[in-house]
Amino acid sequence: MKVRICGITQLEDAVAAVAAGADLLGLNFYPPSPRYIAPGACAAILQVLARQAAPVTCVGVFVNTPPARVAAILDECGLAQAQLSGDEPPADLELLGERAFKALRPASLESLTAQVSRYPSRSLTPAWLVDAYRPGQYGGTGAVADWSLARALAERAPVLLAGGLRPENVVQAIRQVRPWGVDVASGVESAPGRKDRRKMEAFIHAAHQSSQENDLC
Repeated sequence: MKVRICGITQLEDAVAAVAAGADLLGLNFYPPSPRYIAPGACAAILQVLARQAAPVTCVGVFVNTPPARVAAILDECGLAQAQLSGDEPPADLELLGERAFKALRPASLESLTAQVSRYPSRSLTPAWLVDAYRPGQYGGTGAVADWSLARALAERAPVLLAGGLRPENVVQAIRQVRPWGVDVASGVESAPGRKDRRKMEAFIHAAHQSSQENDLC
């Protein structure tokens, strides 16, 4: 079970997340988000993590950003992947190839099927991120995703589950969805963009412990 701490804006939060056992970090390049980080600040954080040989994968989160700009930020910052969280056309994903995966916010099984069918299949992990549906919003709402829809997709491809996860509900989410990984932002924060070390530790421990229990079943 992979765990991503998303919305990292501070070096100390990145270091604390890695120390707590996070497998991935998410850095948000959508300016309206309270968790926005400028590329230069992101690059500085990742340079420190690289010097520390931190065992973590860093992912950039983008909303309706031109593919050329996405690729440039990935290169500038040293990010491993891009998550496209807006209304990007399939051509954007094709241009970025295996460097990007799509975030989906399905409102129904029909809309999930339609969204998945629009985009090229992904051989990378995760293949998709599933988040809560809120009209006109691109994630980060704190609303819980529809776990039944996430489960339907997780049975077909590696899914990173997002949307309203917290230390208190992540075990239930994992048991119901059986995703490739789980993603959390507001559920481990003391304020938007500022992480709470103890909440991160509790979330990561619960997720990894649940994964080990599932492996024994």
